[in-house]
Amino acid sequence: MTISARASALILALMAFFSVPALATDDAALLKDLTSVIMLLGLPCEQVVSAKRQADNDHIALCKNGNRYRVFVNTEGRVVAQKQ
Repeated sequence: MTISARASALILALMAFFSVPALATDDAALLKDLTSVIMLLGLPCEQVVSAKRQADNDHIALCKNGNRYRVFVNTEGRVVAQKQ
């Protein structure tokens, strides 16, 4: 699989993930998805242990290693994780 195909697949998966609002802040599927997103972006996070929904497509994730990230979709439609 080429890099552009992987990037396209990642973007589609992340768009699908962020299009569904989280009903529970500690939903196991949400935590797993946030962990995957952060790790795919190359940031250190062993596992997301809690998450707080800020807005649509915008979450604050707390990792097991103590790192906090804001994971959101920017104005260009890309998923971004910013260390807090």
